[in-house]
Amino acid sequence: MLASQRGVLMELAGRVALVTGASGDLGGAIARALAAAGAAVAVTYVGERERAEKTAADIAALGPAGWVVRLDQADRDLPAQVVAATVERFGRLDLLVNNAAWNIGIPFTDLDALTPEVWDRIYHTNVRGPFLLARAAASVLREEGGRIVNIASIGGIYPVGSSIAYATSKAALIHLTRCLAVALAPDVLVNAVAPGLIEDTRMAQRLPAAVVDAAHRIALLERSPTIPDLTDQVVAFCRTDSITGQVLPIDAGLFPR
Repeated sequence: MLASQRGVLMELAGRVALVTGASGDLGGAIARALAAAGAAVAVTYVGERERAEKTAADIAALGPAGWVVRLDQADRDLPAQVVAATVERFGRLDLLVNNAAWNIGIPFTDLDALTPEVWDRIYHTNVRGPFLLARAAASVLREEGGRIVNIASIGGIYPVGSSIAYATSKAALIHLTRCLAVALAPDVLVNAVAPGLIEDTRMAQRLPAAVVDAAHRIALLERSPTIPDLTDQVVAFCRTDSITGQVLPIDAGLFPR
């Protein structure tokens, strides 16, 4: 990037984004928010192709191109293949949003239920997958002066979440964010958001009311964040020219107290 261009927010119109797990609530919303800002989006999914195609159709309705591609991040060969296919499809890649993750509810106290197989699947999807995508995309992102945004979790900051494996995988993703910021500087900016309970998602709607109420009580704002709170920050990180290696909790003010 030329020195004269530094300090200028990235215009997203005409850019190309790869958003993983974009068949889900958060990933789909991120993909649509980037499309609303003018970016074409490659939409990945594992099993919910119909939802991914709906996301791509929503993107096309906003103007930019949307394209659907299957990606199982537990398969170590697919990340590089999907990056290559995206570049072939669009001719470039500017933005990588590592949103896809896998989890399963296992109480922290039930150590026996957290088998090596579960542990490996979570880590292969939540940590190795984002690394392999970033590694595969590094050269083209450097050419374009690109951005990477990782979707972590407050479970990576505090000892909370669906399982010990999930929480520690998100802690690893947070530190991977910082390490990639070092590895790819100064050409590629790498940041992360760490959401807490997001109010308007299918996952939140499946939780018992008592769990949601408890989350509200311990938040300084006495509520949970919503999907637009998250997508706005992802777009901001994609546009920034001055922030890298940072992790921003989006949790309505959760502090141990």
